[in-house]
Amino acid sequence: MGVVPGVVRRAGGNAARAVRLLAARAVLGRRAPFWLLARLVPPFEETRTARLPFARERSSSLLETLRALDAAARDPRVGGVLVRCAGAPHGYAAAASLRRALDAVRAAGKPVAAYGETMHQAEYWVASGADRLWLPETGSIHLVGLRSESMFFARLLARLDLKPDVVRVGSHKAAAETFTRESMSPESREQIEAYLDDVFGELVAAIAAGRRLDVATVRARIDAGPYRSEAACEAGLADGCRYPDQVEEALVELLPATGEVPPSGGAPRARLVDADAYAALHADDAGWSPFWRERPRIAYVSARGVIHRRGGVAGISVEALSRTLRALGEDEGVRAIVLRIESPGGDALASDVLWRALSVAKRDKPLVVSMGEVAASGGYFAAVAGDAIFAEPATLTGSIGVVGGKLDAGALLEKWGVDHEAIERGSRAGLLTSLRGFTPDERSLVRRDMESVYDVFLRRVEAGRKLTRADVTRMAQGRVWSGVRALALGLVDAHGGPLEAIHEARSRAGLADDEAVALDVQPRHAPADLLRGLLGVEASL
Repeated sequence: MGVVPGVVRRAGGNAARAVRLLAARAVLGRRAPFWLLARLVPPFEETRTARLPFARERSSSLLETLRALDAAARDPRVGGVLVRCAGAPHGYAAAASLRRALDAVRAAGKPVAAYGETMHQAEYWVASGADRLWLPETGSIHLVGLRSESMFFARLLARLDLKPDVVRVGSHKAAAETFTRESMSPESREQIEAYLDDVFGELVAAIAAGRRLDVATVRARIDAGPYRSEAACEAGLADGCRYPDQVEEALVELLPATGEVPPSGGAPRARLVDADAYAALHADDAGWSPFWRERPRIAYVSARGVIHRRGGVAGISVEALSRTLRALGEDEGVRAIVLRIESPGGDALASDVLWRALSVAKRDKPLVVSMGEVAASGGYFAAVAGDAIFAEPATLTGSIGVVGGKLDAGALLEKWGVDHEAIERGSRAGLLTSLRGFTPDERSLVRRDMESVYDVFLRRVEAGRKLTRADVTRMAQGRVWSGVRALALGLVDAHGGPLEAIHEARSRAGLADDEAVALDVQPRHAPADLLRGLLGVEASL
């Protein structure tokens, strides 16, 4: 980019910041302190998505909320945080990230309150860390424990005369069992039970710490759940029954300085500022851009869904993501890259191409990976390109193995009177046909091909995680692990979420803690969405 266009762009950025600062001073600073209102309202996406700026009901993204909470812990204008639970987050890994951010707010000496009508377990993981937790009289806490449920279609497929012909490499690679078995294999049961044990232990520990109960008591409370509001209060799981208007009054009791008398009169109510607005006006502010050079940036790349090679509107398009990574790798202003990945895997070839794109992008700058609810199989294949990998205790990862096959519909077609003929040139021309299963020669070929891919997978993990082949082989076999066990095995470097990954990227890029750094979130949201920080700032439940 030329010097003059760069100066013009930075001047425009500074002008926009001046407007934000004026708005922040007018809105956030005129009557401090205030309560920061974090809405956990579905859809609770990983990063901010475009929406109409005048929309009334909205939820911050996970990244946006975490950054707002992180800033609130240090901002003297923020007196406390109120979490409005309404059906999010969507999983336990996100819940752990949010809970840790709330714990940091409390550690800074600021009260945290939570309110929700019906709280499911992921929400309660977050809300149980509050100083005060309220529900309406008819509210509930759905605290009942964890359950993993699988369905098996082998008998149904047999009735339909459909025969799955599956080849797998790895004793625990269980993805195809839903089509080939009538129940869990011992290996599948083993890994699911281990995962549930780990996540359940983390859930119990989080509730025990937040509600000041011992672990045995929390386990007993879970066994006795779910709870209506009164029973939840009696069990020490909640602090009282309140409705939204009463919550705003109760917040004033916790922090009298935040109280405001409504224009219509009555009891003082707490002043609430929406986390969306706070993030736009303050938490996302990276400071003034110097005219003579580019301000350092950290790229935060969100990749979510099944991995495929190109096109499509859902999942991770490696073709599109590779272009983004190449541009970021060549951008001198980008000092480090954070990849936030949430994927169960997908196309093995696409996963390898993504690994390569990540490896190229990190040649001259650090690459830190943050894994979400799941980063397994191809998702983990790509992740091992990172210089450091963060996972939550509840993250599902590993699944270092390969599985594939096809569905033989020949018997079904014959049953319904559908005849078929084929003319072939080449002994393996019918390898992919759905009219028959694999021949012994074809099955041997498919297995050799999968073993070759499996060997590449092992080599990627061996090199990326600096482990021996014997160690990688032992923990591979298609087995899935929780983040707890992944850390013990060396598959990840630390427990943490987006905030910890960003901090690590700053450190590896040699950026000082007090140095102004912009976060470049990819894919970028619509410019019109930035206006929401100037709209609907004052909030209510």
